[in-house]
Amino acid sequence: MKRVLILGGGFAGIQTAIELQKTGKFKVTLVSDRDYLYIYPISIWIPVRSAEFDDVKVALADIRKKYPFEVIVDAVKEIHAADRQVVCANQTLNYDYLVVAFGADKMKHKGIENTLSICGKPEVSLAIRDGIDALVRKGSGKIAVGFGGNPKDKSAVRGGPGFELMFNIHNLLKKRRIRQNFELTFFAPMEEPGARMGKGALPMLNKLFDRYKIAKRFGKKITGFEPGSVVFEDESKLDADLILFIPASAGHSVLQSSDLPISEAGFIQIDNFCQVRGVPNVYAIGDIAAIEGPEWIAKQGHIAELMGQNAAHNIIESENGTTNKKGYQEHLNILCVMDTGDGAAFVFRNSTKSFLIPMPIVGHWMKKGWGMYSKLTKVGKFPRLPGM
Repeated sequence: MKRVLILGGGFAGIQTAIELQKTGKFKVTLVSDRDYLYIYPISIWIPVRSAEFDDVKVALADIRKKYPFEVIVDAVKEIHAADRQVVCANQTLNYDYLVVAFGADKMKHKGIENTLSICGKPEVSLAIRDGIDALVRKGSGKIAVGFGGNPKDKSAVRGGPGFELMFNIHNLLKKRRIRQNFELTFFAPMEEPGARMGKGALPMLNKLFDRYKIAKRFGKKITGFEPGSVVFEDESKLDADLILFIPASAGHSVLQSSDLPISEAGFIQIDNFCQVRGVPNVYAIGDIAAIEGPEWIAKQGHIAELMGQNAAHNIIESENGTTNKKGYQEHLNILCVMDTGDGAAFVFRNSTKSFLIPMPIVGHWMKKGWGMYSKLTKVGKFPRLPGM
């Protein structure tokens, strides 16, 4: 039985493990630095107390009850593809096939320690919650929310969660009847943050900013952060009691101690079939991979899962001696339900069309329902719907 080693317990890695385990033809081992899957798209509700931390995670032990792949909780340190070995903090592992799916690091802005990121380590969501709670108790304050870009890889940006977090904070303060005592500002270095979502997204975002009285600071490069302020390239500053910033993704530090080919931005180079270029038995999926496609592409969870499904399929086909492989590029799109706390907007874009559908009230509950659906499908208690 061939050994498949999967590095990373996020959407991409878990989906690969599930698909391979279903066949019963491989010894599947997943290595993760935590014992649970964290559902990042619904973590936006932890800071505003619409969800508890435990509501946003799925224990790997619960997933294994349905799909009994082996789980090793450890930290990956080095990858040696030439020797088919992975060095972890506590052991060295061998494999026949390797799937690298442990995400990416974040760009290191000067003074980044003065910010908190909803897309960072899961426990940071609790620190954001504590910061918001403190300001709510105080009854007034300034909150700045923003995200950055990676000039070497435009797909390595995470803007949506920033918008969602800001809108949810607005609605929390509104419910507490103290919104008028707060200054909320959204900042980003792009002239038009959110433009990659399509033509319909920008007008809607601007309407929401205006309706919610959220100030905008767009189009200026972020040079760093200081205690209580964001610093821009023209030396102007944005003062805030709480700075919530999502840095763009960057190549993972583990890749510097590995022999896999990486892009200029530090991501693993792959072909359309998620296979690492020049390394037949190694695949890279999700945020750690250098995906190729249109200018507007972004790395999202559903694309990571698709890549996981395809990597598993292509490994199976390789073992069967066939060439019926599946590629990811034809499926690239932007798909999200952008939650506002009291509603949402359905956003879709691919190579031929883009649209945005406002969904007052019902959209919020649709996203809540998706969160439950996502958790149930991972533990095998609900069938997976195509495209979801």
